[in-house]
Amino acid sequence: MKNVLVTGVSSGIGLSLVKEYLSRGCVVYGLSRRKCEVDHENFHFISADLSDFTNIPGKMFELLGGLSKLDTVVLNAGILGDIADMSQVSIVEMKKTMDINLWSNKVVLDWLFKHIKVVDQVIAISSGAAVNGNRGWNGYSISKAALNMLVKLYASEKLDTHFCALAPGLVDTAMQDYLCSQKETDKYPSLERIQSSRGTEAMPTAEQLAAKLIETFTKVKSLETGCFVDIRKM
Repeated sequence: MKNVLVTGVSSGIGLSLVKEYLSRGCVVYGLSRRKCEVDHENFHFISADLSDFTNIPGKMFELLGGLSKLDTVVLNAGILGDIADMSQVSIVEMKKTMDINLWSNKVVLDWLFKHIKVVDQVIAISSGAAVNGNRGWNGYSISKAALNMLVKLYASEKLDTHFCALAPGLVDTAMQDYLCSQKETDKYPSLERIQSSRGTEAMPTAEQLAAKLIETFTKVKSLETGCFVDIRKM
């Protein structure tokens, strides 16, 4: 059985990955602030607020203490924040986004490499927003761009682990409820593309995408460690 750790498992991509990995006979460890409604003998869950850095190590011990190997780590937890111009977003809000989308992953990775003997692969869920620079995406774009670099830097240090920052493309999750409710499409043109994609093949549900994501995780291991990959361009 393969051991898999997924963060942000209460809904969306994280929840769908948990279910898909379990269907493949894996042992899955999940971490998120809100409860994950999965009941399976091979699923182990702990509730943790990833913005509370001092709390993460203890939660990791509780969830993974005694484990010697993780085949796959999926750093999925993240938040969007508001679509707004940079000048309208406070440093406090930007820091909140950065803490969860970026720095919590450093705390998780540092714990893993200190306490787990073998970590075979790390996938960080990134976004096309990391490179597009579309107006309105402010802290989300910055945090995902920084996440890509975080992955690249760890890859240069942890040579026995394969790292990849992966953009999954448009996925119909709760995040889309907010994005599709926004009206300022003239001001923020990327919203129009997102809203027109909902309900089409261009925006699969997380459940529809999960199997493809796991297959992609395997494929990217043939690429240079530390890479950034947009699944739509593979």
